[in-house]
Parts: sequence; structure tokens; C-alpha cells
Amino acid sequence: MHVHVNAATSADGKLSSRRREQVRISGVDDFARVDEIRAASDAVLVGVGTVLADDPHLTLDDSSLVSARESRGEEPHPARVVADSRARTPTDARILDDVATTYVLVSEDAPEDRCTALEDAGAVVVVAGEGRVSFPEAFGVLESRGVERVMVEGGGEVIFSLFDDALVDELTLYVGSMIIGGRDAPTLADGDGFVEDFPRLSLQSVERVDDGVLLWYRF
Repeated sequence: MHVHVNAATSADGKLSSRRREQVRISGVDDFARVDEIRAASDAVLVGVGTVLADDPHLTLDDSSLVSARESRGEEPHPARVVADSRARTPTDARILDDVATTYVLVSEDAPEDRCTALEDAGAVVVVAGEGRVSFPEAFGVLESRGVERVMVEGGGEVIFSLFDDALVDELTLYVGSMIIGGRDAPTLADGDGFVEDFPRLSLQSVERVDDGVLLWYRF
């Protein structure tokens, strides 16, 4: 499986403010670029924190990209995936509508009644890992269902876990011309952090986009 992490941070490396509300960091050109990455993916992954904070839809905005997918014999929109160890995704979340398939990745400790409620709301629940979602195990299940390319849109806990599991193949990072600050504001890779064996990236290109820069790395 090819895993492509895409994110936008402020110049000081923050995904959002300490309130963890959605902050517009990039502009129109970058939004179009993100839509193209989504269109080329089989699934788009976010953590439950992103769902709770932003209630995203994670579908394609450009109708021409939808048409292109359909002409290739693919579903109009990529599948949506939520990493949600305790099954906290609201049953009325936009991500659970019938526009595209939605997988909710939960741990074995997720309450059974919450898992049932999510299934009743239209989600495909995938149990993987004890206590927290095991991404290697969950990705194995997704791959068996035809998911070969995953785009990861955050948040920082999910991105750290994927680097920690050495599952990331590619990172595109938009760095915007703004400062957010705050010791409690989320960063690109939160979690426990690394103290040794730091993941090393290979910089492929640097490009100016909107009023910021786009960095492309391979891992």
C-alpha cells in the first residue's frame, strides 16, 4: 500500500491553533492540488479528532475529477477512513453519508454499542489492535478490500503513528506564511515523539504555491 501524507502548517509548524479549530493556512491553488491527490487515491484517512473538530466530508470538490474517476471505472469519490480507537465518531457526522464508503478503524476496546451504532449509520467498522488502532493490521484489511493508495490528511497523532510504524511513503507539506504559536497547538507529528532513530526524509522538490511553499518528500 502506498501512503501519502499531505498537510498544511504555519511557518512555525502548527496544524491549527490551541483551540484545535480549522485554520485556513493555504489558498485556492493548494486546495486544487489537494483535490487532485484525493482523486488519485483509493481512500482518504483522518483521525477522529479531525472529525470531531471539523466535521469534514472528504469528497472531491472538482466535478471534472469525479468524472475522470468514473471514466476509469472507479467510484466517484475515494473511500473515507477514520482512525477512531474508541468509536467516538458521531453517527450524524458528514463523513457517514452515502456519497462514498466510510471505514471506521477501531480497537478491540471500542464499546460494542458504539460500533453497532456506527454500522447502523452506514460505516464499515474494522477492528484492529488492542487499546489503540494498529495501522499495519488495519491497512492489511483495507488492502484486501482493494485500497492500494491512501491519502492521509491528519491529524498530528495519526501522522506520528504512521511514521512510527514506518508506513509513510510520501509527504507533501504546505508551509503557509503565518505564525500560530502555542505550546498546546497541534503540530505535524504529535504523539510521543521520537528520541532516537529519527525518521529521515528525502527532499524531492520545493515549489512556491499561493503565499507559501510546498515541500515534497519521499520516505
